[in-house]
Amino acid sequence: MRKQLIVGIALIFLLTTFISEKKIVFKTFNIQEIIIENNFILKDEDIKNDLTFVYNQNLFFLNNSIIENSLKKNSFIESFKIKKIYPNILKIKISEKKPIAILFKRKKKFYLSEKIELIEYNDLRIYQDLPYVFGNKEKFKTLYIDLKKINFPFELPKKYILYGSNRWDIETVDKKIIKLSNKNYLKNLKNYLNLRDKKDFKKYKIFDYRIESQLILK
Repeated sequence: MRKQLIVGIALIFLLTTFISEKKIVFKTFNIQEIIIENNFILKDEDIKNDLTFVYNQNLFFLNNSIIENSLKKNSFIESFKIKKIYPNILKIKISEKKPIAILFKRKKKFYLSEKIELIEYNDLRIYQDLPYVFGNKEKFKTLYIDLKKINFPFELPKKYILYGSNRWDIETVDKKIIKLSNKNYLKNLKNYLNLRDKKDFKKYKIFDYRIESQLILK
């Protein structure tokens, strides 16, 4: 009887020690640090604040999808890579979207990415000289794709303005206004680019292409 009691006490001691050590081992892999890389616009602190729920979770059993869902809520993030560094570090490499214009939509401002995706607007000094878009996002996407086809100088526009007739005006940084036609507007723009640096045309402020096969200068 005494022998069985001694064996029982010994088993309890061994099991308790095993469970305790197991807890220590698992605790070693709880996330203690998050490293953010490759972000230029977004602040480390802001990204980490969105991931506070990750701290003290076990790195072994961490489900990346919950991190992905959180990061995807930030409209400035294009893509990301998640890397687990054992024993307790999570590293996230960010790729940010690049704004190319500022869209006015229902009296609100949004940045537009190169893929013409909406990005939440924040008054960032680095993007204060971006051109404004007054018009429909999808129609601007069509215009933007067309402009890329002719290697249009995107540093030239100050404003893109869409009218009810689905016709665009482009106001340039040097205060010229290009009134494009509904159709063949790429032909209009090619013509403007050929004329704009010629001495005889520098005095004109308005280049009106609205009437087909005509250019009215003012």
